[in-house]
Amino acid sequence: MSTRVLLVDDDAAVRDALAQTLELADLEPVTAGSFVAAKDLITADFDGVILSDLRMPGRDGFHLLSYARAQDADLPVILLTGEGDIPTAMKAVGQGAFDFLEKPCAPADLLAVLERALKTRRLVLDNRRLRALIETGDPAARMLFGASQLAEGLRARVRRVAVTETEVLVTGAPGTGISKVAEVIHLCSARSKAPFVKRAAAALDVAELSEALETARSGSLFLDEITQMPAQAQLSLLEALENGTETRVIAGSNRDLAASVEAGQLNSELYYRLEVTPVRIPSLSERPEDIPILFRHYVAQASEQAGLSAPEITPQVVAGLMARDWPGNARALMSEAMRFSLGLAEEATPDTNLGLAEQMAQVEQSLLEQALRRAEGRAVVAAEALQLPRKTFYDKLTRYGIRAEDYREK
Repeated sequence: MSTRVLLVDDDAAVRDALAQTLELADLEPVTAGSFVAAKDLITADFDGVILSDLRMPGRDGFHLLSYARAQDADLPVILLTGEGDIPTAMKAVGQGAFDFLEKPCAPADLLAVLERALKTRRLVLDNRRLRALIETGDPAARMLFGASQLAEGLRARVRRVAVTETEVLVTGAPGTGISKVAEVIHLCSARSKAPFVKRAAAALDVAELSEALETARSGSLFLDEITQMPAQAQLSLLEALENGTETRVIAGSNRDLAASVEAGQLNSELYYRLEVTPVRIPSLSERPEDIPILFRHYVAQASEQAGLSAPEITPQVVAGLMARDWPGNARALMSEAMRFSLGLAEEATPDTNLGLAEQMAQVEQSLLEQALRRAEGRAVVAAEALQLPRKTFYDKLTRYGIRAEDYREK
């Protein structure tokens, strides 16, 4: 949250005293001795609030209020007034001032009003960013593909986590796209217009971590493979998070984090701090129905980049994709799509004598086998995963000569 307060008062002694009060409360005073000196800072994107004397030579607090509302009607202006000017100050509130305080005011009263004003300003600016985000589309829908329940669940989780403003821990198997999900979290948040900075955690010492946090200030810093961050840098990161950094930290890992904590590779306090809002990316083996969707998208993307027409993706091609385990997940599927688009994929010679029904049967057989492989030969579990009645599932196994026991561990 911004802590900036534009402090406008023609009395230098009062101005300095107020600035000191703000600094002691960890606020950031920006001082000006007149409206003219403050004018250039009063803009629609000013992320702080204004504290101004009502009575000043030349352009007074009323003029400043009128100007500020013309720039941004939601910019909080708090007026300081003498005892005889209270009716005038109340009139200013009726014209849009956030509040007024009688001079001399107690520091506690001043800070309470400023805290309310700063929270109000933050909410206004956050809502504007979110509205702008909605107007430009939903990054989760644009960048995270798949029609499965797990894919939809991932998008929903990303959207929920994005608006929390807390630290995030993104995990998944190699190739699932951890850095991409981290970026989508950033783009779905109120920080979307601020920097998104990516760093390999293993390469960061304390000084480099501090530089990265500053570079991503007001935005998001993604730390790839947090378990590889040097121990001293982990302690420094934990301290920064506990002290309230202005940078949102999104950490990523494809390793067993509990084991990393046990082995002393990952600071346990840092792990539990990050693990408050986890996002786990499901692997392709958990959602095979998304494989054709992702592959088609990657083929279209690769073909466009290469300036080529996208080749036909036949049922036989899909069947071949579905029959594979894809330990490299989306990254491996993307590479396959690039080779396919360029005509470099190693594929079986298509049987041109097969009709559509026969080709679709190949796809169905591959889906059945894949489900049994994931369920380790447990037919009931496989049937539930495919959302098929048990009798229908067993009938299909019989039709294709598939035996569930062949997929059980020996």
